[in-house]
Amino acid sequence: MIPEIQATIRQPVVGNMVKALNFQFTVGVVPMHAVTYIGYWAYGSVVSSYLLNNVHGPAWVLGVAHLSAFFQAIITLHIFASPTYEYLDTKYGVKGSALAPRNILFRLVVRGGYLIMTTFLSALLPFLGNFMSLTGAISTIPLTFILPNHMYLIAKKDKLSSLQKSWHWLNIVVFGCVSVAAFVAALKLTVVQTQTYHVFADL
Repeated sequence: MIPEIQATIRQPVVGNMVKALNFQFTVGVVPMHAVTYIGYWAYGSVVSSYLLNNVHGPAWVLGVAHLSAFFQAIITLHIFASPTYEYLDTKYGVKGSALAPRNILFRLVVRGGYLIMTTFLSALLPFLGNFMSLTGAISTIPLTFILPNHMYLIAKKDKLSSLQKSWHWLNIVVFGCVSVAAFVAALKLTVVQTQTYHVFADL
């Protein structure tokens, strides 16, 4: 994500963005796949939805890992909550300097309250890991892998070779199947685990 954001800062934006995306979908996916495959090899299908629950090692390494996960969660939350923040700012007429005392107080109370509420609900809900898998299957996978390929096909339909078109359609079909499989798996896992789950079960 950082290379993509940095790519929009300097000209030419489109060329830089393409380079950043190429980097992200080649070099950037390596650690993601490494965690997936090595994690499955090490722990199998019984791994916790929070991977670090299954990891053992020096206390300082685990501490750094937990701290990194915490900061990642906070950053991700703020990125995905930006539309909500913007809506609340507009609805309640937040104007002027972001450093104005009134605006700082409003954002501290409202955004802090939103953060506390979502954190509490995340801890409370027993199916959070499964819910994340479910929403990932019906939103993240299609938005990340299916929709961009389809949009590219529509935008460049007259300029693509048959090989390029086949490649994009292959991505659409494969990730469509992955999305359906992930949805079914998350749903089944939720049903199976309803017998043992309770509130705050993931703590």
